[in-house]
Amino acid sequence: MSLPGITPQEFSYLQTATTGFSENQLRGFLMIYGGKRRNPDDMLLYCILGFFVPGLSRFLINQIGMGVLYFFTLGLCFIGTIIDLINYKSLAFEYNQRMVFESLQMVRMGNPI
Repeated sequence: MSLPGITPQEFSYLQTATTGFSENQLRGFLMIYGGKRRNPDDMLLYCILGFFVPGLSRFLINQIGMGVLYFFTLGLCFIGTIIDLINYKSLAFEYNQRMVFESLQMVRMGNPI
């Protein structure tokens, strides 16, 4: 699996999730998932940019409600933005877990086992 910035934890999760997939299914999954996932290093950049555009990182991980809250409260007076900056890896991993589930559903609908 050649995904930029993949962590050992994410790699292990992906191996478990794709157990029993054929080569064709695995290739399709990686194509779908690769387009949806967020690189933790990019998430760090988005969190830093959150000081200038509050809520940016939350919008990018599809947490629209939190993004709007951060936008109108200046990142909860920058405290939320600082917490996101500290926890950027877990934000990316949780988002990527949801994208694994969505990608698996798309592959299974396209190729019944």
